[in-house]
Amino acid sequence: MSSMERESHRIVIAGASSLLGAELKSLLEESKFAGWDFHLLDEEEAAGTLTEAGGEPAVIQPVEEGSFERARFIFFTGSPSFTKMNLAAAKHSSGKIVDLSGALACEGETSIWFPKLDELREADFPSSAATYVVPSAAGIAAIALTMALLRCSTRRIAFQWFQPVSEAGRAGIEELESQAGQLLSFQSVGQPVFDAQVAFNMLDAYGAASAHRLDTVCERVRAEVKAGLGNSTVVPSIQVIHVPVFYGTMFSAYAELGPAADALKIIKACAGAGFVLSAHGEASPSNVSAAGEKAIQLAQPKADPAHPGTWWFWGAADNIRLPAWNAVKLAEKLA
Repeated sequence: MSSMERESHRIVIAGASSLLGAELKSLLEESKFAGWDFHLLDEEEAAGTLTEAGGEPAVIQPVEEGSFERARFIFFTGSPSFTKMNLAAAKHSSGKIVDLSGALACEGETSIWFPKLDELREADFPSSAATYVVPSAAGIAAIALTMALLRCSTRRIAFQWFQPVSEAGRAGIEELESQAGQLLSFQSVGQPVFDAQVAFNMLDAYGAASAHRLDTVCERVRAEVKAGLGNSTVVPSIQVIHVPVFYGTMFSAYAELGPAADALKIIKACAGAGFVLSAHGEASPSNVSAAGEKAIQLAQPKADPAHPGTWWFWGAADNIRLPAWNAVKLAEKLA
């Protein structure tokens, strides 16, 4: 393969040291892009990290002048601030930009996308866009469930999301692990990442000194939902809660539906929106059952006997694999 051909098949992963970046690279290497040229970028503190790409040793590089040149695809998988800092340079390339960081959900020039969204919107795939947003697992589920239930005359819908520490990266995972061991050994816990006890604990906010904010997560999901739903008259209420688990996000939702809605109609609408529903008698979805899966799992909907027309939903998804997998599917459509 000539140098020119390699450059025309160049993929840049900006944020390559993140959990999402590593998962995306792994999935790309198993896809039709396996033979492409991977260029791994990240912030200064991660630069120099030794990894592998295409079965060969690779070093994560800092962003420099020309880092995005001749890229066919540019995936942003790091922090939102890192994306915004390097967006202008990425736009100077001719490559398609795919944001998984949550930085661009409110940008007017971007197109939000995940499998089933075009069908739910009854719209054509936006193949001419220069910049795409792949929503978080929470955003995908909120958009898909809301749009599915619009076919059941939804009047109101609300989501409560349960966030794992992996959303804060490897440092978050290590802090939960160390805190669990310290508490079981009756030691005081270190909390440099979350400024709070996250082990054996549920929270609606982290400590004031933490760089991570559940309110910021909630704002991101709301922005993704707004972009995905467009001019929908039904906009879901959303809350995010920390739970002491490493991977996988779960959600509880309730919806007030029209009088004609029944379990069969709701199940059909949810299956059509891409959810994988548990069969009667099967265990409910969990962060464990969703691990490694590429779809959002949903339990059988339950009617609330105290409030006719109100239905409860419980679901789970792999918060790392799901958006990474969707980004690969997007690139395959664009290629």
